[in-house]
Amino acid sequence: MLTNDINIRDPYILSYNGWYYLYGTRSETCWGEAYGFDCYKSEDLNNWEGPYEIFTRPADFFATNCYWAPECYEYNGEFFLLTTFGAPHMKKGIYLLRSNKPDGPFTVYGNRLTPESWCCIDGTLYFEEGHVFLIYSHSFEDTPDADICIQELSQDLKQAISEPQTLFLAKEAPWAKPVPFAEAEFGMSGDVYFSDGPCVFSNGDGKLYMTWSSWSKGSYAVGAAVSDCGQVKGPWRQQTEPVWPENGGHGMVFHDTEGKLAFVFHYPNDKTKERPCIKKLTIKNGMLKLADR
Repeated sequence: MLTNDINIRDPYILSYNGWYYLYGTRSETCWGEAYGFDCYKSEDLNNWEGPYEIFTRPADFFATNCYWAPECYEYNGEFFLLTTFGAPHMKKGIYLLRSNKPDGPFTVYGNRLTPESWCCIDGTLYFEEGHVFLIYSHSFEDTPDADICIQELSQDLKQAISEPQTLFLAKEAPWAKPVPFAEAEFGMSGDVYFSDGPCVFSNGDGKLYMTWSSWSKGSYAVGAAVSDCGQVKGPWRQQTEPVWPENGGHGMVFHDTEGKLAFVFHYPNDKTKERPCIKKLTIKNGMLKLADR
């Protein structure tokens, strides 16, 4: 199948051993009861094999909803799928699954990584100077400023070993706007922001970059933040204008097989119509820009 035939949200691409592996949130079960995750494989980013089901919800599994934003990492010879899980009886949180292959099957590994009392979504990992950091959104259900937070993980990735630290608030970005339907849909009055989909990467220029998503001028959008000191704990400054301004979001950065930077996100942000959209990513004068490949 072609890229435009794949109906997922929150796409993530792992380049490994000559293949691209694509993961994401199943569009049809995104907002209701969910049952698993899939993987697609490609050698050229255009033609894909799959879907292959890589995780199937076991009987009596603790999580029944919010199977969101799976990200796959190779680490110490194994593959780890970082994902959000939720259920009516619990707040959404970040968990890990493990496999010996990038196309699974995966099983739950370790403990819940984010605080039990927090609503957290869309985790991503960043490795810095021998440390493993989990970056995620502390969601608007808890904090209307929609923090992006960080915690350090143990070397075996089984648990968090530090308290959460806030990197920045969504409302600090000039392009991010309050969600206009917060009171109608969530019963929250006042200015309510959201953040999701963080992705941290370096470009060899001494800086560290993060793409992330929020509400902008009338729709979902992607923005960027920069750590000028090159450290994941920042401080982070926000790019003034969004990287992708309208009706698309939750992206991530990867290197293609030629070593060039690429960016994948879902577009449009319309229910059951979401598709992976892959663009060339450039950085000029410290600003992130997208262009057609």
